[in-house]
Amino acid sequence: MKKVRKSFVLLLTGLLAVLILSACGQKSQEDVVTGLDEKAKEYTSYKAKAKMTIETGSDPQVYNVEIWHKKPSLYRVYLENPKKDQNQVILRNENGVFVLTPSLNKSFRFQSDWPNNSSQVYLFESLVKDIQNDSDAVFTSKESEYVFETKTNYQHNKMLPTQEITFNKKDMSPLSVKVMDTDRKVMVKVEFSSFQFNKQFDKESFDEKKNMTLSQMDVATSAKPSDSFAVKTPLELPLGVKLLEEKDISTEDGKRVIMTYGGEKSFTLIQEKAQVAKASSSVTLNAEPVNLGYTIGALSDASLTWTYEGVDYLLSSKDLSQEEMVTVAKSMKGQSSK
Repeated sequence: MKKVRKSFVLLLTGLLAVLILSACGQKSQEDVVTGLDEKAKEYTSYKAKAKMTIETGSDPQVYNVEIWHKKPSLYRVYLENPKKDQNQVILRNENGVFVLTPSLNKSFRFQSDWPNNSSQVYLFESLVKDIQNDSDAVFTSKESEYVFETKTNYQHNKMLPTQEITFNKKDMSPLSVKVMDTDRKVMVKVEFSSFQFNKQFDKESFDEKKNMTLSQMDVATSAKPSDSFAVKTPLELPLGVKLLEEKDISTEDGKRVIMTYGGEKSFTLIQEKAQVAKASSSVTLNAEPVNLGYTIGALSDASLTWTYEGVDYLLSSKDLSQEEMVTVAKSMKGQSSK
């Protein structure tokens, strides 16, 4: 009996020792944040591929995303929507920040601090920064993953306040990001299929002309703008605002539709067929690039411009805030009654 009791005590002691050692081996939230910070400081570059899904109601937009980054400030983000036969490239190099639309042979140059001025769902260093800046971040350690729930830092979208970021324990690379609205519904999801640190890039990897040429090779001929287009209307309007007038104007390039909204606040929305530029040259804009979910727009204090499915859009207002302009643009899913 004594031998049995002694064996039981030894077994219990051994189990406790294993549990204590296991607990000691678990990294704390502070340890993991420190590890992420060290990783962000030590890498020289990275290359990643991901699938980004943006919920826009009944028709989610799915993009293939390719991300290149070389320290200190070279970036290339390639966004492709296979179903829409369209792509865009966001570049940052020594000449500035560029948004390329290869199907239209257009390049816009921004006076911008992108990507440092807002949360960027597909950039490693931006995700780490969001974690470091949130003293209330929630941390979970799983078998092969570290998971953080943090606040976001979107300049023009307060409706997406929370994100869940999952990292691979082995190399601290991001595995997925889920951005949620105020009801905790996932509105943006990024799933990384590959992420490689310290990759080599040649001199032309971040050159705007080289990227325009290469990206144009990926654009299908069906991506060219058609002679006609369906007129869209916003589904979300500021309180007390309604459509007052819609009129069509004939131009040399076709039809231009002008919508005037008024009430508590007012704005004008112009739509017309996009034209393919005869020669590729960059147009400098006094604006910030902004992600509208389905395309990249150019946002200034009083206007927002973007191109989608071969149509140019201009929203101008002295009354709307930048956040309100972005909300209206994101909701351009309605069909005009005309």
